[in-house]
Amino acid sequence: MSIKFRLTAMSFLQFFVWGAWLITVGNYWFATKQWSGEQFGAIFSTLGLSSIIMPAITGIIADKWINAEKLYGILHILGGVALFYIPQVQDPTTFYWVIFAAMLCYMPTISLSNSVAYNVLKNNQYDVIKVFPPIRVWGTVGFIAAMWLTNLTDNKASANMFYIAAVAAIALGIYSFSLPKCPPQKLISENATLAQKLGLDAFKLFGTYKMALFFMFSMFLGAALQLTNMYGDVFLSEFGKMPEYAESIIVKKSTLIMSISQISETLFILAIPFFLKRFGIKRVMLISMFAWVLRFGLFAYGNPADGLWMIVLSCIVYGMAFDFFNISGSLFVETTTDSKIRSSAQGLFMMMSNGFGAFFGGLISGYVIDTYFTHDGARDWHNIWLSFAGYALVIAVLFGLMFKHKHVPEDVAEIAH
Repeated sequence: MSIKFRLTAMSFLQFFVWGAWLITVGNYWFATKQWSGEQFGAIFSTLGLSSIIMPAITGIIADKWINAEKLYGILHILGGVALFYIPQVQDPTTFYWVIFAAMLCYMPTISLSNSVAYNVLKNNQYDVIKVFPPIRVWGTVGFIAAMWLTNLTDNKASANMFYIAAVAAIALGIYSFSLPKCPPQKLISENATLAQKLGLDAFKLFGTYKMALFFMFSMFLGAALQLTNMYGDVFLSEFGKMPEYAESIIVKKSTLIMSISQISETLFILAIPFFLKRFGIKRVMLISMFAWVLRFGLFAYGNPADGLWMIVLSCIVYGMAFDFFNISGSLFVETTTDSKIRSSAQGLFMMMSNGFGAFFGGLISGYVIDTYFTHDGARDWHNIWLSFAGYALVIAVLFGLMFKHKHVPEDVAEIAH
C-alpha cells in the first residue's frame, strides 16, 4: 500500500472514532439515561480539559522518548478500552470520569496524527502543503461515515455507539504500529526552561493587546462550537415528542441531517483562499461570527415541516462558521507572531478555542439550559437557540469594534495558491 493511502486510512479512522458518539451522545444521555442537562454540560467540558492538559505533555514525550506512531497507538488502545467500559456505567458521576479518561487519551491524538503524517510525508519527499489536505479531508469523511453508521443502525440513542467507537479506536491503535517509524526528534534543548519545554513561553503574547484580544475571542468562539455538537442532534430528535413530527425524516434520521454540517465543512474549505484574498483575515473571521448567529437563529425557527429548509440551511452555514474562523485564525497567528514561538502560539490558539472555550462552553451552557430553559423536563429549544444566537451576535459586534487588523494581501498569498 502507498504511503498516502496508509495515512488516509489513519485520518479516516481518527475521526470515525469521534463521529461515532460525539454528535449522538446527547440522545443517549437524555433519552436513554434521562440524566440532567447541567451534568451533561460537564461531559463536554472534558474535551476542553483534555485539550488543555494533554497535548503539551504528549508532545514532549513524542519529542524526547517514544516514537510518535507508537504513542499514538497506545493512546488509542487505552481510549478504546475506556469507551468499551462506558455502556456498563449506571450513574452520571462515573460516566464523567470514564469519558474524561477516554478524552485524555483521544484529544492529544488529533495533534499526534498530524505530527505522524507530516513526519512520514517529509521523510518520503512529499510536498506536505500539497499532499496533506486531501489526506486530512478523509478525516471529515470518517466522521460523517460514523454518524451515518450510528443512525442507520438505529444506535443514535443506544450504548452501541460507544462499542462502535471503541472497536475503531483499538483497530486504529493496532494499525498505527504498522506505520513508518517516527522516532523522537529531541528538538527540545536539555537547557530549555520548563516554560519552553511545555510551550508556555507563547503566553507572553497575552502582553500584547491585539493578541490578547484575539485569544479571548478564540475562547468565546470555541464555546459556540460546542453548543451544536452538544445539543444539535438532541434538538432534532426531540421533535419526535410532537405527534405531527414524530415520523418525519428530521426525527428518524437526525444524525444524517446533522452530517450535512460536516459535508458543508469540507466544501467551505475550498472557498477559504478566495475569501481570504478578497476580504482579509478580520472580515473572514467576522463572517464566521455572523454565520454562527445565522446557524443558531435558523435552528430557533426551524421545524420538520415548513421550517425544514431552515434546519438544512443552518447545517450548511455551519461549514462557513467553523472553517472560516479556524483557518483565518490560524493564518493570523502565522503572520503576526515571531517564528521562534510560532508553533507554541498555534498551540495556544487551539488551547483557547478547543480547550478553555470547550470547557467553559460545556459547563455554562449546561447550567443555563437546565436552570432557565427547562420546565417540567421539557427544553424550550426556541429560546435556547435564540439565546445562543444573541451570544454569538454580541461577540461579533464586539470583535468588529475592538479588533483592529489591516488586510495585507501578501499575508494570504501562500494559502490562496
